[in-house]
Amino acid sequence: MGIIKNPQDIFSEITEDFKKAFGTDLVGMLLYGSATGDEYVPGKSDINILVILRDMGFTSLERGIPAVGRWRKRMVTVVFMTRDYIDSSIDAYPIEFLNMKLNHRLLFGADVFEGLTFPPRDLRLQLERELKGKILHLQQGFLDSEGKDKGIRQLIRVSLGAFLPLFRALLFLRGYEIPTGRRDVIKALSLAYNIKPDVYLHCVDVREGKDKYSSGEIKELFKSYHEEIAKLSSCIDCLEV
Repeated sequence: MGIIKNPQDIFSEITEDFKKAFGTDLVGMLLYGSATGDEYVPGKSDINILVILRDMGFTSLERGIPAVGRWRKRMVTVVFMTRDYIDSSIDAYPIEFLNMKLNHRLLFGADVFEGLTFPPRDLRLQLERELKGKILHLQQGFLDSEGKDKGIRQLIRVSLGAFLPLFRALLFLRGYEIPTGRRDVIKALSLAYNIKPDVYLHCVDVREGKDKYSSGEIKELFKSYHEEIAKLSSCIDCLEV
């Protein structure tokens, strides 16, 4: 059991593990997130698996403990849900489920994302809450970093990963086609909301370890990044849904 070079290599094995654990109570299994596309990095990216059960009581979940523990050692995160839970939670977590639907691959059984719809009003409400909350986190993160190069870089890496699902939801609200790659998402967002893509693309360079910015330059990049996120947040007030 080593690093998973290609998520597809484990599909058969992990599916059999959970079929043995849950039998007929297993409704479906889906891969979602970055592992569905070209941005998966072996040894760094998590592989996210959604397991759909008929019943999600503790008796059922206990049957999955051995398989979950075994796959966790290989950076595979397993989340359990029921179809009823998803149907009743779309209004509360539309961004999360929208992103799952956009980036998923069916491994076994029923595709629970097929046919899901996302009311624009629910998306807008969560977007406003998430964007404004994350701006505060950016500010606090900067203070915690004490303005040091390493801390700012880590803040950019982590925060950009959290903003990308919001960017996809913003594109959805404007009726734009949503690309899969993070750079393409940013370029589409610049067209939909008249933002400057360069700042975000430079942050992608930092996230991917492709930049050569000095300490002074990385601090200036972060300031521009914070300003652009604040401007994007103000666009929410102009959305008509």
